Amino acid sequence: MSDHKDLANKGDRNKIYFLVVVIAALLGTNAYLLVKDKHENQRFVSVNTEKDRLKLEVEKIEIELDKANSLNVALSEKLIKEQELARKKIAELKLALQDGTLTEEQLERAQDEVKELRVFVKNYNESIIRLERENLNLKSEMDSLKVSAEAAAQRAAELEKKNSELDARVKTSAALKASNVSITAYRVKSSGRNIEVTKASTAKKLSVHFEIVPNQLAKKDYHKIYLRVFDPAGNLIANENNMFEADGQEMQFSSSTSISYNDDNTAYTMDWINPNPFIKGNYAIILYADGYTMGRSSITLR
Repeated sequence: MSDHKDLANKGDRNKIYFLVVVIAALLGTNAYLLVKDKHENQRFVSVNTEKDRLKLEVEKIEIELDKANSLNVALSEKLIKEQELARKKIAELKLALQDGTLTEEQLERAQDEVKELRVFVKNYNESIIRLERENLNLKSEMDSLKVSAEAAAQRAAELEKKNSELDARVKTSAALKASNVSITAYRVKSSGRNIEVTKASTAKKLSVHFEIVPNQLAKKDYHKIYLRVFDPAGNLIANENNMFEADGQEMQFSSSTSISYNDDNTAYTMDWINPNPFIKGNYAIILYADGYTMGRSSITLR
């Protein structure tokens, strides 16, 4: 009886041991599964966190690329191609990082590509900044050249103006000037003899007598002399086809002649026959030489 009881107790103990082993195994399995699940969750969180970080990094890189292009620098063909490749890679990375089943291998590849992009954009920005600096330096040089050219043009214009003024002064100084200008009215007899008169009714022509003011600057050569005659009403008596230039304008003349000037106190006479009958009143004359007014005088006929 005692032996039978001992066997029963032994069998119970074996069952207890077995249950303990089973429970321990179950506990171990649960613990393993818990740790594994926790590890998987941590890895999943880590992958998602890295994806978010990479997304933000790609956006930053794209902003840097846009900022570089905002400088409006003319890009070389090489830089244009490099930018196109970079934007294509950015688009690919954005699409890849939106994928919810990104593997660790894909994530690592994305990390490498982002690093390469970051280096590219850094070099690209430096190239753009260098180009902008070169353009600014070039612009500064061009502005400086423009200022120099404008200053040179202004100096040339001023010099030309001074030369023109000097030339005008020289011409004015060299122009002949008349002195002791006087007028005599004559009637002409059939024999050709001139008789001095004072009445308009008998006058046929006017003789203008003048001398030349000594002038060392005047050219010792033949000079063209022009005469303009105005009647008592102030009308110019001239042929409309007789034109000359003096005092900066075109005008008509009544008569012209050439004189030989030698700066030797020679006196000159210039005759003018009136194509119309003389009338009572004051006749005024103006003499011109070398493009300038030479002298004036008048005569009154009764």
